[in-house]
Order: sequence, then C-alpha cells, then structure tokens
Amino acid sequence: MQSAAPHIPIPQTMEELGIRRSLLEDLAVKFLYLEGEMTVRELARKMRISPGVIKDVFDYLRKEQFCEIKGMAAGDFRVTTTMSGKERALALLAQTQYTGPAPVSYQEYVSRVHAQSVLDADVHPEDLQRAFKHLVITEGTLTQLGTAVVSGTSIVLYGPTGTGKTTIAEVIPAIYRDHAWIPHAVEVDGQIITVYDPISHQKVEQKDGEQSDGRWVLCSRPRVMVGGELTIEMLDLQFNPVSRFYAAPVQMKANNGVLVIDDFGRQRIRPEELLNRWIIPLDRRIDFLTLAGGRKLEIPFDLFVVFATNLDPLQLADEAFLRRIHNKIKVENMTAAQFHEVFRNLCAQHELAYDAAVVDHVIGMLEKDFNQPLRACYPRDVINQIRWAAQYAGKKPQLDRDTVAQACRNYFLVPTSAT
Repeated sequence: MQSAAPHIPIPQTMEELGIRRSLLEDLAVKFLYLEGEMTVRELARKMRISPGVIKDVFDYLRKEQFCEIKGMAAGDFRVTTTMSGKERALALLAQTQYTGPAPVSYQEYVSRVHAQSVLDADVHPEDLQRAFKHLVITEGTLTQLGTAVVSGTSIVLYGPTGTGKTTIAEVIPAIYRDHAWIPHAVEVDGQIITVYDPISHQKVEQKDGEQSDGRWVLCSRPRVMVGGELTIEMLDLQFNPVSRFYAAPVQMKANNGVLVIDDFGRQRIRPEELLNRWIIPLDRRIDFLTLAGGRKLEIPFDLFVVFATNLDPLQLADEAFLRRIHNKIKVENMTAAQFHEVFRNLCAQHELAYDAAVVDHVIGMLEKDFNQPLRACYPRDVINQIRWAAQYAGKKPQLDRDTVAQACRNYFLVPTSAT
C-alpha cells in the first residue's frame, strides 16, 4: 500500500500563490482570447486557481477593459476579450504561447523537491519482494538493490546481454510506496518551464473530496527512461522557438524519482561527455541549467540514477567517476533452476502446460546446438515464438519438444562452425 504525500493547501490569495500578479493576469487574457468565450469559473479551472484569486484577476481585466461580460450561465459571468484585450493577448502570445495551468515559483519548486527527496524514502525488504515478485531474482541481488535504493544516489547494472538488466531497472520505481507532487510548470524570471509529462509521470487520483493546489499533480515517483537517443542537448532546458517557453530536461522530470540510462555507452552522446556533465550533480545533488541569454539556473538533482550496460564499466569511465556511482551490481546469466522457474511462471501466465523435461531439452539445445548461455530473456522469447506460430497455424499453443525446437530454430543463429 502506497503512502499519501502531504496535502498542498489551495492558495486563496495572490500572496499565497507566490507568483507575480501580472503573470496571472497575462495568462488569463491569453486564455480568454484563445477560448473565445468562457465563464469565470471555467477560467479558474483552466488556470488551476481558486475562486478568490480568479476574482482579483477578473476585476483587473474588467478595470483595464480587456474583457467584457456577454451574459450569465448557471449564476456565473460569461466573458470574452474586448478589442483591447485581443490586442493585448496577441502581444503576449508573441512573447510566449504558454497557456496552461498557472506555474509555481522557482522557490516553491525547490522547496517541494527537497521535502519529498528520494533520500528520505522508506524502503524495506518487503518492498523489494513486492516489486520484484514477478521476476526470478536472488535474495542477494534483492538486498543489493534495496541497499542502493535506500542510498538515493546511483547504481550501475552491468553484465552480459539478455540477463534482465533493463527489466530490473524498469521495476525499481515500483519499490517506492509513496507519491510525489509534480508541478505543471515552474516560473523563473518570467520564463516558463513545463515539468509534468504524462509519459514520464503516472498520475494518482486523490481520495474523494480531497482537494489540493491544482498547479501540482500527485504522481507515483517518476520513472524516466532514455536509451540510445540521449544527446547532450536533452540534459539542458529545451527552448521551443515557436511556442517560446521551455520543457524540462530528463533529469528535472525525474526529480524525486528514477532516471534510467539504458544501454549506457551506446548513446549518441559519448560516455565521457555524459559523465563529465554529471560529475557535480552526482556529487553535490545540484544541477545547473542554462536559460536563454546565458543565465545559469540551479536546480536540485534529487533522483536515483540507474546506468544499465552490457559493456565493461571500466571501459566506459575512469575510476574517479565510478567512485561517484556508489552501487554496482553485476547481473549474471541464470542457473538451470532459475531458468526452469522462469519457464514455469511464463507457462502459468500464458496458460501453457509446463513440462520440466521439455525445458531440459531447451537447455540442452542452447548448449549443444546454439552455443548459448542461459539468458533471462530466452524463456520469454521462446514462448513468444511458440505462441506466434500457433496463432499463424490457427492452433492452441503447446510446449513440447517439436514446438520448442522450431522456436529455437526461428530465434537463434546457428553457429558458423555448425553449418
């Protein structure tokens, strides 16, 4: 069972909101212009602010003759922009096209990240057992993983290809039982940085009747995964020259959660370039991002970084950097007993009859015919081949000597010496 994150009270005044009044007023003018016509309550919902705050904003827009009342709807004013309001909105949209929930201040963002730090996460052996119950993994490896997660720092998972390093990395965020608040956007010196990303952040529904500051989204602790597509540019603020606001880099989206660098060493960015970029963040838990104009912005680097690689870590980094990665776990190929257990679990999952003799036959073929070790991925891949072949033939899939032999012929390359 996951623990609830501390409730964030809804700001009732401009002062409690913590951002400049003019920013809210400008955002409201853009919303009204783009929507055409809306009620004051609808405007408040779009901006994720309280009725008390939207009243102040509405009063200002009327006073400056940026909006006018068109009628009533369910006891609320329906408003639209005046000609002056349209001109004002177009001028503002030329500066930035951001029209989303009102941002939080930089100071509030930093404070919130520190308050829900991964360093303070409460993790125990039962959390590892729950998260990894669907995988075949030794108690020793679970202990190593649990120790690493408690450290809240970083880990490198290394070993031969196909041993399950990526799968382990993907499961790590499920260890946490608590949640984190992620802002829709952060404001820094008039610049907007969007942070909440539905792809990286899994929203958690609040309990019935529970209301919090709508500028924040309650999520499971973030899980951000990058692979070969990673570039040095992705580690800094992403400025869109058309919309004229920023998107947060991957490490900022992963704050209070987990960032997985999969297939480390095979990125478009050279390993030493990435490692040099992160020497200070990994050491001091702060990062520096660059705004347009060259200003440096200091943000927390509060995340658990997972490097997964099938390359030799000593060939990817020198000892000085590897010292900064405090946890290192080698993920080995499977024993025969573990291989059987994975097959047994997958057979139950896909409603296949498990036969130990057939699995022994697979193990024999891997060793004699294909010169392959017992990789963790092979049971899944062999069973998938059996299922696909059965679907093509219009038959019910079966695990027997003939089907596994055909599956292995489809999947594995025959060693050159055997041809």
